[in-house]
Parts: sequence; C-alpha cells; structure tokens
Amino acid sequence: MIEEDRFRKNLSLIKRVADESGIEIILAFKGFAMWGVFDILKEYISGAAASSLHEARLCFEEIGSRAHTYSPVYNEEEFNEISGYSSHITFNSLAQYALFSERIKKAPERISAGLRINPGFSEVAHDIYNPCSPGSRLGITAEDLLRNGLPDGIEGFHFHVLFESDSYALEKVLDAVERRFGSFFPRLKWLNMGGGHLMTRKDYDTEHLTGLLRRFRERTGLHLILEPGSAFAWETGELVSTVGDIVENSGIRTAILDVSFTAHMPDCLEMPYKPKVLGASDPEEGKPVYRLGGNSCLSGDFMGDWSFDKELAPGDRVVFWDMIHYTMVKTTTFNGVQHPSIGIWQTDGKFRLQRKFTYEDYKNRLS
Repeated sequence: MIEEDRFRKNLSLIKRVADESGIEIILAFKGFAMWGVFDILKEYISGAAASSLHEARLCFEEIGSRAHTYSPVYNEEEFNEISGYSSHITFNSLAQYALFSERIKKAPERISAGLRINPGFSEVAHDIYNPCSPGSRLGITAEDLLRNGLPDGIEGFHFHVLFESDSYALEKVLDAVERRFGSFFPRLKWLNMGGGHLMTRKDYDTEHLTGLLRRFRERTGLHLILEPGSAFAWETGELVSTVGDIVENSGIRTAILDVSFTAHMPDCLEMPYKPKVLGASDPEEGKPVYRLGGNSCLSGDFMGDWSFDKELAPGDRVVFWDMIHYTMVKTTTFNGVQHPSIGIWQTDGKFRLQRKFTYEDYKNRLS
C-alpha cells in the first residue's frame, strides 16, 4: 500500500529539482507503474519513460502523453504501434536505427529519434544492474560511433548507468560522457540521463544536483531529461504480511509468511539485499531471532535473520518497509501464490482498496 502524503512529498521535491535546474523529469515505469495514483502524479509531472509496447500504451492511456521509449530491441510487428504511443524513440544499436529509421520519418506524429550510448563508466556495484560491464549488450560505445559516424536523423543520446546513486556519481558519469561523446553534442537536441537518481533519499544533495544540471545545460545547450523510477515512490509504501506458522530446524526458527520473496520481493533475492522490517533489527543478543520464509515451494524463498522485541506467533503482522516501487513491478504469480492486494492511504486518512487479485489473474497469465 502507498501513503499519499509521503508520495506527494516526493513529487514536490522532484518537481522542485526540475524547475530549479530547468530540465525535464519523467517517470520510469520500469521502477514504478502504479497507475491508480497517476491522477496525483500528473499534478507534478507530465510524462513517462517506457521500455515496451505495453508501458508506452500505459503512458498514453493513463498519463495522457506520448512516452519516451527505449528498448534493447524492437519487434517489427509492434513497432508501428509503439510509434503511435511515443514522442521519443531511442535505439540500442546503429543496426536497429537503420532498420526502423524510415518508419520514424513516415510516422503520422513527429518522433524524435535517439541512440543509447555506453559511456564505459559506472560505479554500480551489482553486476545485474551495471550496463557498462565488459560485454554489455546495452548501448553504443564511443569507439563504434566514431568509427561509423552519427546517422542522419538522430536528435539525442540516452544513457542509464546509475542505480540508487547520488549526484556526485552523476557528475563523474557526465564527465565520462562529455569526454567520449561531447564531439557529437552540437548535432543533438537532447540528452536523456536515464534513471538511478535517488533524489528523494534523505541524504541526497539536491542542491548539488540542480547546480550540476543547470551548468551542464547552459554549457551544452542540450535539453536534459531525467527518468528516475524508484525516487518517485521511495519510502512511500509497505508490504504487509501475516505469520502463518513457525517452524524450527537445526536451531533456526523460521516464520513462514503469507507472502513470497521470490514472487513478491524478487529484488531481495536477485541483488541480493536484506529489506527493512518495521519493529525488527539485525540479530541482537537477548532478543528472539527469526528467519522469514515465503509461502512458495522454492527452497530458497527466505531471508534472514531478524530480531524482534517479542516472540512471533501465527497471526502476527510483519511489515516490510519500502516495497512499493521495483518490488511491485517485478512480481510474479509463481506457484499460484496469492498476490498481495494494492491499496492507498489517502490524505483524508481513509484507506482505498485499489486492487484485490483473484484466481482469474493467475489463470489468465497461463495458456
């Protein structure tokens, strides 16, 4: 569930950064796509970034604007429909642009074409989120672009090399981008800096960010675009679970919950990272210690350990902090486990149930 007051606080900060730096900030659906709150979102921003036909359509239908679209590869059968929902389309390779450039020119509505570049520099520690690792499939290197030349019709560059990063990491990336790709800037109209800008985190230096962006914009003359995802919903919502059983094996006690890490919190296992649990802490001497287990049949569907102030028992609530962004968009129906309902705590103090999932949701994903 998401809390409207906290969500609006994040939106206000994001809008302030955009206004003070003179840039455009849009929402990356890959990080947050809870369309039930888009009416609130549209009070602060007017666009979104899409990575597929369905995301582009969601932007068009629920935000009311055409998307900034990027995909590692486009399906020829889908491309015309994607074009109808997109104001900007970024290509991952020169070959992809060559394949679709004529369709861009002939599209009924004007489309600004761009290329995703690979700056060859990223401070992201997790390989799964590092697009600059050796052999990466994402983006065109400076060497390739210098060798082949910038094709006619390209109006912008796009890069995405940050992950929950600060403005000082962005500063280093911009230095690498300008050194390696700056010779092309006079021929461009825009530069999309992707996502990973966690500007709503409490320790983020937004003043440094706005100054950095303003100086870069004034120096290059480019229209700058940021597309954060998790920053929009950072620390605005929780996943509420219930203990179903307590089991013990080899001295390890596990509280089995009515939610699943693999199905409902996959990032915890993929990165991995240990989520914050309200009212719990890392193991402390003298306090009850539990591993938390999911309700799927996957042996590895667990994380731990946590200490609680009192012994857990069936029926107790276990609340996972900050589970409304990437976690929510990456959920699955593995094992057919019940998907958590989605709701909104409104500013008037009332709870609105946005969606309760049923057997039909599970069945319709299968053949």
